[in-house]
Amino acid sequence: MSIYVVQPEKLVEAIAEKLKEFPEISPPKGSEFWKTAFFKELAPSDSENFWYIRCASLLRKVKKFGPIGVSKLRKFYGGRNRKGKGLHHSARGSGKIVRVALQQLEKANLIKMKEKQGRVLSSEGTSLLERTAYVIMRSKD
Repeated sequence: MSIYVVQPEKLVEAIAEKLKEFPEISPPKGSEFWKTAFFKELAPSDSENFWYIRCASLLRKVKKFGPIGVSKLRKFYGGRNRKGKGLHHSARGSGKIVRVALQQLEKANLIKMKEKQGRVLSSEGTSLLERTAYVIMRSKD
């Protein structure tokens, strides 16, 4: 079953629950205080699940857009930098969150590096995404 058929929110939530079982994937020390971008005022309010949700979202984006690097992923998690009145400019998201999460997903053998192109999903990562999408599709009926 393809990941494109199910709703992304449901898929990311289900994968986030499965990622909690991987010992390699855990929030780094102090990450509950990290903002997701320099233009944000506060850290995410759901700090205990945030790391797993971001890892699951990254896994889905690497499958959909891969091979992909940290710079392109920062654009996906960016937003509007609003400096008072006047025009708003787009800004990138936090690079450290993306980089550390990708490194943890690599240690868990869910993604791998493709030489000089970026990161792609490994067979284990593809299997995890496809099986989870299939379970979600079957439960909808």
